[in-house]
Amino acid sequence: MSSPAIPRRDFLASAAAVWAGGAIATAAPQKPWQPVSDRKIRMGIVGYGVCRFGADFSFQHHPNVQVVAVSDLIPERREGLMKACRCDTSYESLEVLVKDRSIEAVFVATDAPHHAQHCIEVLKHDKHVFCAVPAVWGSIEQAEQLLETVRRTGHTYMMAETSWYRPDCCAMRQIYQADGFGQLIYSEGEYYHYSPTPIPSFKGWRVGMPPLWYPTHSTAYHVGVSGGRFTRVSCIGSNAGFDAFGPGANAYDNPFSDEVALFETSDGRRSRMLMCKGVHGLVAERGRVFGQKGWMDGTEYHGTLKELPDTAQPPLPPGVAPGGHGGSHGRLADEFITAILQDRRPAIDIYEALALTVPGIVAHASALKDGESLKVPQYHRPG
Repeated sequence: MSSPAIPRRDFLASAAAVWAGGAIATAAPQKPWQPVSDRKIRMGIVGYGVCRFGADFSFQHHPNVQVVAVSDLIPERREGLMKACRCDTSYESLEVLVKDRSIEAVFVATDAPHHAQHCIEVLKHDKHVFCAVPAVWGSIEQAEQLLETVRRTGHTYMMAETSWYRPDCCAMRQIYQADGFGQLIYSEGEYYHYSPTPIPSFKGWRVGMPPLWYPTHSTAYHVGVSGGRFTRVSCIGSNAGFDAFGPGANAYDNPFSDEVALFETSDGRRSRMLMCKGVHGLVAERGRVFGQKGWMDGTEYHGTLKELPDTAQPPLPPGVAPGGHGGSHGRLADEFITAILQDRRPAIDIYEALALTVPGIVAHASALKDGESLKVPQYHRPG
């Protein structure tokens, strides 16, 4: 008898072990959150599925947000989202909600296959958009369409990649920016989610899904640390023996429950990224970086840098909970709102979002070709 899948909402990452000879990259007492404006962004929130993400990022508690409308295709979920967000107005679909001219920004927490389509619809209606991962679902053409729409409309787009604000990734990014690694030699990102039976999903989109179409929890441990890019990939896939995977077993004709990819990076180095559903009982998101001057696994730094920078996660507004995935949810929401208020690009803008997402699409294509080395498209920020 198969063990049940471990729910995403119940995921708690284990703390990294402390090894001799390292310095713990913890910070002094955290500086308080500072408001940048007293204006409230009028938001709509769409999607209240199995993960309940629509309400789990604390937009309804942010001092610079007023949630004015919500939506979910399923009436019971729509009612639940209204209650969770303390909102009196709901619409039966995203397509109806975006016609509300009073809404300035929308959180797209819908099913992954519709992320790009829904974000494009939001942007076309002159609204900013905050989107759950991944940015697109298995389609490079959709990636290009989404990028073109963001460029044309000029509105703020941010993808909510949670690893970006995990304690270890935050610390690695600050150490990298302080030159604590020097040139990176190698990096790793890992997302394990033991799923012998598929997690419930709208119209079964998770059943048999290609693992590295959902790559961003892993790829953040390179892109989100150094800002580097993946340029080529060779990937190998395997099946842990689950019934949902195999030729003809799913809508994707995908045979793999597990994929491990070796990327070439924009600085000519190597990076290993994986997404595995078959490792018994394991649910984890983690990464490691190795450089000429030092390395990190978890929040512990080993290297030549003597004065460590402040490596704490960003402070949270009053009332905003850290949320799941290592306390990343509230911080992602605050970054999106602050970027709008300051009229600047958010940390995970469309270029970072595609750099995190598209390499996984190409990696799966490589796995289907027995590891053939394939080129990864590049999306360059103007200027």
